[in-house]
Amino acid sequence: MFFTAVSRLCSKLIGALIFVMLFAGIVQAEELSGDLVVYHAGSLSFPFQVISETFKDNYPKVNVKSEAAGSLTLARKITESGQNCDVLAVADYTVIEQFLMPRYADWSVGFAGDEMAIMYRPESKFAGEINGQNWPQILLRKGVEYGHSDYNSDPCGYRTLMVWQLAERLYRIPRLSNKLDAKCPPKNIRPKETDLIALLETGELDYIFIYRSICEQQKAPCVLLPEQINLKSNKSEEHYQNARIVVVGATPESTIEKKGMSITYGVTIPKNSTNPQAAKAFLKLLLSEKGQTIMQKSGQPPLIPPSVFGDKTKIPAEIFQP
Repeated sequence: MFFTAVSRLCSKLIGALIFVMLFAGIVQAEELSGDLVVYHAGSLSFPFQVISETFKDNYPKVNVKSEAAGSLTLARKITESGQNCDVLAVADYTVIEQFLMPRYADWSVGFAGDEMAIMYRPESKFAGEINGQNWPQILLRKGVEYGHSDYNSDPCGYRTLMVWQLAERLYRIPRLSNKLDAKCPPKNIRPKETDLIALLETGELDYIFIYRSICEQQKAPCVLLPEQINLKSNKSEEHYQNARIVVVGATPESTIEKKGMSITYGVTIPKNSTNPQAAKAFLKLLLSEKGQTIMQKSGQPPLIPPSVFGDKTKIPAEIFQP
């Protein structure tokens, strides 16, 4: 009888504890409200839309306000214009290090990778001939139009120029980078890589340098580039560093040298966040198994475990333990 009574009492206590835990979770979810301003790279538009919708299902009182632009442009909105955002997700984690640390951010988390590719249409000139080896010769043919994003605004822009530099070494074509640059006029350059898709679709461009993930999301044909130049593999980091581009820095008067390296997306919560609790919940979802699955389905393989940069001790414990 005694043990039966104790067992019943324990069951009731466990039930009450579970109820309290569930209730606390509901209260916590309900407490999150207000605007959540998310700045993200244009190449993250597709997965972040899915993640934002999932987040809003969990936290209906939070209004997610997303803005997509080139990663350098987004960073300068914070450093130059003093604009506030709660989550900053960029296509190159070093943008956070070089532009925001330590004044505007203490840390960043590398959460996904990608690779450079060349998107085209079935109707693009010489589409039936181009491949991962002959693309330089195809692009340099008369009448072929190609474009890329602005290297001072968007990592995909300076990564394009890095691909050209590395291709010059790989294919042993003298002055290839200069030749490709000379044949790509300003009218073929846009602030971010996703702005180029419309030019490709209308036939103004035959080819655009862009991330493979976007090619997959758009279900568009693309030229896959050799590992030595596609900036995909961390095993080729030393080789990638042969490519270097100087870009405008955090202020118009400053410059920063970008070195070639494997593509790693980075995210942080800036110090000027006005809704840090919602930002923490958003990043927790992004870095969770569900968030990683969304990134994988978007063609941007998640980093498992995520990489940590900056002051690791400042990363909120609610997000994950580095």
